[in-house]
Amino acid sequence: MDSAIWDDVVTEISATLFSTFRRKDQRLKAEQYLRGLLFAKGRKSIRNIAAHVGSAAAEQSLHHFISSSTWDWRPIRAGLAAYLERGGAPRAWVVGSLHIPKAGEHSVGVDRLFAPQLGQMFRGQQASGLWFASEELSVPVNWRLLLPDQWVNDHERRERAEVPRGAGCESPEECAVAVALDTARNWNVTRRPVLLDLRGGAVRPTLARLARARLPVVGRIAASCRLTVADQALPGFGAGPLPAQHILESTKGLRRPVHWIDPVQRHASRTSLASVVRVSLLDPQAGRQRPMLLLGEWRDPQRPLSEVWLTDLMSAPVAPLLRLTKLTRRVARDFAETGEEVGLRDFVGRSFRGWHRHITLASAAHAAAVLATDSLGLEYAA
Repeated sequence: MDSAIWDDVVTEISATLFSTFRRKDQRLKAEQYLRGLLFAKGRKSIRNIAAHVGSAAAEQSLHHFISSSTWDWRPIRAGLAAYLERGGAPRAWVVGSLHIPKAGEHSVGVDRLFAPQLGQMFRGQQASGLWFASEELSVPVNWRLLLPDQWVNDHERRERAEVPRGAGCESPEECAVAVALDTARNWNVTRRPVLLDLRGGAVRPTLARLARARLPVVGRIAASCRLTVADQALPGFGAGPLPAQHILESTKGLRRPVHWIDPVQRHASRTSLASVVRVSLLDPQAGRQRPMLLLGEWRDPQRPLSEVWLTDLMSAPVAPLLRLTKLTRRVARDFAETGEEVGLRDFVGRSFRGWHRHITLASAAHAAAVLATDSLGLEYAA
């Protein structure tokens, strides 16, 4: 590790993001917490972060700063997004689920939940994170914690966890859409295509909400999702809604090879077969058919479809569109290699506000880590 590069990056991010704190002691604690998330050994609990700081009074002080203070995490998130945009515009906003296993029952939002990505039930918390993503890096900039019914309607639980009055019960899809809408409406950032996983259902209402907000969308859908072929020259036109897999398999002649770089396998070159078909989907509120593009990918031409995507980027060519979907793999890699290390899942407190403050600073730590690593790579290349 080149300590000078790391120190420069942390100092710059701290000066940029923590200027919203009015008091010097708050700016100091925020930077201490950030450095602890980056450099403390083991799980990034307040105790371990305080041990890294090396002060006997640090644990109580940092616990109060995260769990009991009054500072607002939203300006820091907006500042992080603006900072990243200045350094290089993201190509997309990738919205993904964060599953946080918990053994107890008192942490805010804990319930027995189903994780589609894991294909199983788990006990813990679930959140939707919005990541700024490009081929070079990805960083989480905004978060929304999923609140099950009992955390919304149980007054005692709600008060104990300090859940704000406006927070209500949501489905995972509603939570994912809400974090994208919050980013678009409240931050001064350039809107980008929103990539999200819609295989759990609620495809039509999710796409309709994003369309009303004028947010372009690229959603991964189940192969069984029913759509209407809109191109008169293709098989299935006039047959009514058909499964996406049927539409794509019956138009295999449209497939073309697309080369892409796999971020998960250390930038290995890959080739898939891909095709797009013009389809339509009923908008439940407008009561009319909405034009969409259906994208199919075959990583092995002798096997069934690998992935199916639906988008309203109607003029996007097949190759750039398929490469755009690979940003979800970049996010998955960066979370596994960096996000886990800086403690995105490590908050051990119980309060709603504490969770949001911790994950906001952990997002800043993630940004610092990927930027410092990128700077080291450029230095070695030179």
